[in-house]
Amino acid sequence: MRIILINPNTSVETTKRMVEIARTTAGDAAHIKGLTASSGANLITDVAALSKAAEAVAEMIDQLTANEPDGVLISAFGDPGLEAVRAVCSCPVAGIAEASMIEAARGGRRFGVATTTPALVDSIRKRVASYGFSPQFTGTRTTAGDPVNLMGRADDLVSELAQAVRETVELDGAEAVIIGGGPLGDAAGELSRMLDVPVIEPIPAGVRLLLGLGRRAHQSDGAGALT
Repeated sequence: MRIILINPNTSVETTKRMVEIARTTAGDAAHIKGLTASSGANLITDVAALSKAAEAVAEMIDQLTANEPDGVLISAFGDPGLEAVRAVCSCPVAGIAEASMIEAARGGRRFGVATTTPALVDSIRKRVASYGFSPQFTGTRTTAGDPVNLMGRADDLVSELAQAVRETVELDGAEAVIIGGGPLGDAAGELSRMLDVPVIEPIPAGVRLLLGLGRRAHQSDGAGALT
């Protein structure tokens, strides 16, 4: 399976790291290639940047379709541009927010989000509602201070996100916690190993969703060929 991972921010280094995380999850089941937005923000921290990211993803559609993917992953937590890509791609298209919410809500679990971007809390709530998970959603907890500065301090990033995860569980009653951000992929992996609570890593969740959709599509094609 050929999966294109779209990074809606402009950081090539972030794209490389997210692709590495996705490849670790997929193993031999998929070939994963990354595409980076050519305009917008280096890190999506507010509504304006999220809106520009959606525009940047839409501008990448010709480049995307030229790669003839079997699946597309929008690797920013607001899923910017998801609807525009789905409108033109015949293959499965997933966003990491959507995929992680599907995993977090499985079995009727209550879930929350821990992230670094207070200015996007309402956007996250709206995405939760659009995917139909509001009844299970406990809310979003964020780290303190400037998210760009925090991203440059890896140990502090993990520590502050861990506190947000604990608050999401202990104060809000969440049974699973999503780490809300593609660039938070490394921190999400570390938190999933260190905390005694289900921590959902969005990039692996997105890859798993696409692999599952790809398998179902293949099975459907095979069944049709036999009838």
